[in-house]
Amino acid sequence: MRTQRVVIVGAGVLGTLHAWHALERGHEVVHLEREQEARGASCRNFGQIWVSGRAGGRELGTALRARELWEEIGRRVPALGFRPNGSLTPVRTEAEHAVAEAAAARPDAADRGFTLLTAERARAVNPALRGGFRAALHCSRDAAVEPRTAQLALRRVLRATGRYTFLPGREVREAVGECAVRDDHGEVHRGDTVLLCTGARLGGLVRDLAGEVPVRRVRLQMMQTAPLGEPLPTSVADADSFRYYPAYDARTLDAVQPQEAVPAAHRMQLLMVQRLDGGLTVGDTHAYEEPFAFDTEEEPYEHLAGVAGGFLGRPLPPVRRRWAGVYAQCTDPARIVHRQRVRDGVWLVTGPGGRGMTCAPAIAETTANELGW
Repeated sequence: MRTQRVVIVGAGVLGTLHAWHALERGHEVVHLEREQEARGASCRNFGQIWVSGRAGGRELGTALRARELWEEIGRRVPALGFRPNGSLTPVRTEAEHAVAEAAAARPDAADRGFTLLTAERARAVNPALRGGFRAALHCSRDAAVEPRTAQLALRRVLRATGRYTFLPGREVREAVGECAVRDDHGEVHRGDTVLLCTGARLGGLVRDLAGEVPVRRVRLQMMQTAPLGEPLPTSVADADSFRYYPAYDARTLDAVQPQEAVPAAHRMQLLMVQRLDGGLTVGDTHAYEEPFAFDTEEEPYEHLAGVAGGFLGRPLPPVRRRWAGVYAQCTDPARIVHRQRVRDGVWLVTGPGGRGMTCAPAIAETTANELGW
């Protein structure tokens, strides 16, 4: 196969993993990013490779393939911070326990690494959980990377190939003929293929080329604490996550244990993962209707801190930073990503939503296969 020139717009995790696969197959990459570094959902997330909650079938298969790829890439790029830490979802009530029990009995439970543990066994897996709960759903297949530095670490390796050019501070304004785009410096970038991995930026160039796409924007809030002072060996979720992930049947939970007012208002669940510096990333909320508020709200943070502290059996360490982010999510929940040819040689790839960090390597691999790289 002849060497191709691939132009990629957007240096978030999806664009960066597409660059990885193109270079792995011997091609050249020109990578454009409107900021000096990507600042969107790719770095404003948990860094969790979240296999546990994925829908059965194709979505789970994509997540499991991505998990394999992340582990392989992590061996080659240690600075990625990949770690197969797994997750625990502690349950406190009979209704929550029933949902966890049903999940552990799924036909694909072994693929997910699901095991329902007693509280004692769960604390053996994660001794930092000293609070009260009756059992916990363990997922051994979940993993984590460092989201704030992952793209930087990957790009250092990409540059070393000699076939990768990164051009930050370049906002692509228009497509020019076939397989070419013009940036805001007036420079035209031509390739055999152009990929638009623009994340939640769905206006401008994307609207000009694709019109209205079946993708919505979702806003979330998160926070990061000072170091915990001890390892948190697994990621942690609460039973409210059963209400938001398709792997679980939460109808009984919703019927007999309605969500509390604050988490219901903000469509919340607890997710918590320890960073390599010992701090905890804690979230999250969901807002689906624009225009989004420009500020963050305190009630969600207070609720999440209370739930997390309840599992830990002590208050959270001091919060060092809080932030909001916006990601792009396909409106059809059965779709993993929106992949569309918008012009000859020009493709739009967006909309993985909360699956972006989890599934990006497999999504990019599928693109590479479909385009015959």
